[in-house]
Amino acid sequence: MSSDWNGNKKRGIGFRYAWRGIMIVAKTERNMKFHLTAAVLVLILSWLLQLTPVEWAVILLIIALILTLEMINTSIEKAMDHLAPDIHPAVGAIKDIAAGAVLVASVFSVIIGLVVFLPKLISFL
Repeated sequence: MSSDWNGNKKRGIGFRYAWRGIMIVAKTERNMKFHLTAAVLVLILSWLLQLTPVEWAVILLIIALILTLEMINTSIEKAMDHLAPDIHPAVGAIKDIAAGAVLVASVFSVIIGLVVFLPKLISFL
């Protein structure tokens, strides 16, 4: 019984640290604030346009992807800044590649948004 309690306690601590990480990024990163604002607006629009369950799944998956990639990008940037505080071409390339991953996903999220929302908006008008 004691080992179950310790396991649950460790899981609780892990969730607390994970939540703390989410809050750090949400409070300190300008791009994450932008993505969170966009996500809220997209969710409101999704509700107003009464998306189908499949459309909801796609939208939620894309939102999760963008937010996750932004957190990974922030982690990479912070790690590189800590490990190599001086300007170094390899560090710059690593940070640029991570930022590029967020950009690629963001561009495709806009395209997916147009595919999902545009027909509904056109028929609404």
